[in-house]
Amino acid sequence: MIIMYTDGAAKGNPGPGGFGVVLKYKGNRKEISQGYRLTTNNRMELLAVITGLETIKQPGWKVRVYSDSKYVVDAVTKGWIWKWQKNGFKKKKNVDLWQRFIPVYKKHDVEFKWVKGHAGHPENERCDQLAVKAAEGNDLLEDQGFKTETDL
Repeated sequence: MIIMYTDGAAKGNPGPGGFGVVLKYKGNRKEISQGYRLTTNNRMELLAVITGLETIKQPGWKVRVYSDSKYVVDAVTKGWIWKWQKNGFKKKKNVDLWQRFIPVYKKHDVEFKWVKGHAGHPENERCDQLAVKAAEGNDLLEDQGFKTETDL
């Protein structure tokens, strides 16, 4: 089983943001992070999970994802995402990311576990550090799918 920890952060929401991912498997560890010039916390939380899952190249892995994002965890564990998809994601934000999430999620056997953020969980804290550092970096990307309220 691959264990994945994720976190996202945005200053200003919207504002500069980033995500952090820690993947663990049989004593191996991989850390991933990236920052964006203008985005939201929810987009970074979701992008962290997507990026982590996309890093697992071979399909069919059992993956346990630990996230402090109720937005992401509840959307999947409570089945909201499938209702959103059935309704064409009408009046939903981050459609581009949810549409990117679904195929990579279906490639694996993914289990979500919610963890309380900023509560001293070492791997969650590390993901937060990675996300914040990425958001403050000099190599910030443009979040191509980000839409402001005026864009909707």
